[in-house]
Amino acid sequence: MDILSHDVVEKIYTPEMVKQCLSAGWGPITYRQNTELSIGAWHWNPNGTWSDAANKRGYFTGSAELGEPIRHSYGYPLPHRGTTRNGGAEHGYSRLTDGNPGTYWKSNPYLASKFTGQPDAAHPQWVVIDLGSHEAVSHVRIEWADPYATDYLVQYWTGENPMERPTAGVWTTFANGIISGGKGGMVTLELAAAPVSARYLRIWMAESSNTPDRNHDAKDPRSACGYAIHELYAGTVTADGEFVDLVQHRADQNQTATYCSSIDPWHSESDLNDHGDQTGFDLFFTSGITNNLPAMIPIAMLYSTPDDAAAQMAYLRKRGYAISYVEMGEEPDGQNVLPEDYAELYLQFAAAMHKVDPGLKLGGPVFEGVNEDIKVWPDAQGRTSWLGRFVDYLKARGRIADLTFVSFEHYPFPPCEIVWADLYREPELIGHILDVWRQDGLPADVPLMNTESNVTWGNAQEMADIFSALWLADSVGAFLAAGGAVYYHSPIQPEPLSSGCRGFGTYGNYVADGNLNIKTFTAQYHASRLINLEWVQHRAGVHRLYPASCDLKDEAGHLLVTAYAVARPDGEWSLMLINKDQSNAHEVRASFDDSARKGFAGPIALVTFGSEQYMWKSEGPNGHPEPDLPPVRRTLPAGTSSVVLPKASVTVLRGKVAG
Repeated sequence: MDILSHDVVEKIYTPEMVKQCLSAGWGPITYRQNTELSIGAWHWNPNGTWSDAANKRGYFTGSAELGEPIRHSYGYPLPHRGTTRNGGAEHGYSRLTDGNPGTYWKSNPYLASKFTGQPDAAHPQWVVIDLGSHEAVSHVRIEWADPYATDYLVQYWTGENPMERPTAGVWTTFANGIISGGKGGMVTLELAAAPVSARYLRIWMAESSNTPDRNHDAKDPRSACGYAIHELYAGTVTADGEFVDLVQHRADQNQTATYCSSIDPWHSESDLNDHGDQTGFDLFFTSGITNNLPAMIPIAMLYSTPDDAAAQMAYLRKRGYAISYVEMGEEPDGQNVLPEDYAELYLQFAAAMHKVDPGLKLGGPVFEGVNEDIKVWPDAQGRTSWLGRFVDYLKARGRIADLTFVSFEHYPFPPCEIVWADLYREPELIGHILDVWRQDGLPADVPLMNTESNVTWGNAQEMADIFSALWLADSVGAFLAAGGAVYYHSPIQPEPLSSGCRGFGTYGNYVADGNLNIKTFTAQYHASRLINLEWVQHRAGVHRLYPASCDLKDEAGHLLVTAYAVARPDGEWSLMLINKDQSNAHEVRASFDDSARKGFAGPIALVTFGSEQYMWKSEGPNGHPEPDLPPVRRTLPAGTSSVVLPKASVTVLRGKVAG
């Protein structure tokens, strides 16, 4: 369950709606933590204490005491934000170029030496300016707040976009860009005698003044940790000494874009944003949506404090709610957090939470939906693998045992570029990314979990078409066949149709009206039931997955049929077969490859669902499936040696095996 509006939360968690959500057959559920994507602090409990109680501001710790059940919770956008935009925050703006001398960016104090026990240089903090195009730059002006950097570098980038392609270029320090003994205040630096053509500039901060922030509580040690900047300027200086500023200073998305290493989670009561509702934990756990199974839950980490995470665990423990796993933070790669910084926060938060409950199973990093290894700027050893460096950080401190799983999201296809042939790519894509994480050094005994997934990250008409059903069945089967441990599909609640690429679509399992009344089921709903209630034996125990293959290819070499074989607890064998040929049915013969090459013995249960039962008819907001028929079921007689798979279909065969 992800962030929703207040009104939708009130509608989703009714008994009838919950029953419909669970009818797709999915088992355990995961709670998605969305406020970090919008660069906000999460008050998982609206009740709690402020570090600066008199002014209702500072660092908030939710109350661990039991009171009225928590039904709703909200985020608080951070006032010391330094990032203009990222994958989850296309609103708001950076304080580094907002034109307001009273605002400022400040880095996360928990990455400073007081909390890490390491020199500041072990976790350098940085800001990047994107001028939008290559410009002549010879000077920068930095209006420092407190604390400021005493030792730092000013650099320019040569290569492709450093935020999107961090290994496709290099940072070079300006000729006069090495600053030692900095004094803070307003500083104008001549970086080079002659201007350098550059689009991206970086300030790399390695030593803090540790002077307290006068706008924060001076008695709080966090006020003096890290770095803070009011405003940034970059450009050249005229012969008369006039600064020619190339930066657009605006309090909106049209400002000169900046990015930062971390953000101080300091905020105030007035920063509340009640437009996005994170379901209250008590409503979540008592509504029935957890399916009476332990749930995966999140903590806020990038923009929170260890004390708040520990209080959250204490609260849930007092309530007696069943927790399977805890995801630490949300999408640090999409928020440009370096792996060492994430790892350091991970260990601080893990230590605080394990004091409350040593048995908690913690993991992350909850990567964005990617198909390739995540790369970052090289470290001193030239290492560029995000996960590899994160794992190495934990190992070097003897804390790899604190990582009980690695999670990631899977949204394989750009929404406006989906074509039918992408179906052929899915098994390779998901198998490849699992292999990549292992190659990065992830220990074999740390399970890999796909904790959020769908066809694409943006709405597209293919989400509602039969394409999505075939993709889902193939994605689940290929993930488990490649050694994945847990697969979560999202979302399970009904959603109205909304405009997307090439027409209207929906992420949900149902097509709903504006009041979330269910009008009809989506193709993914039917595929879900085939996976969860036909292919496997729902909530019956351990299944054994075996390798399965088919050699049927088209002239382009695409594998037209994929197969996934399961030995079920009830003693039956089950084959899930996906025919990805959009136009043709194909006959297949099933054999179980041992010395006797056995086949099914006795009757075979067959269930199939495909384009003959369901096709999306695009009529804008009135789009609907036509035909809209349920899966076809029949029993094949004993001795059946081959089966015809309808075009564009998912078919499950189930029965006993001879011998």
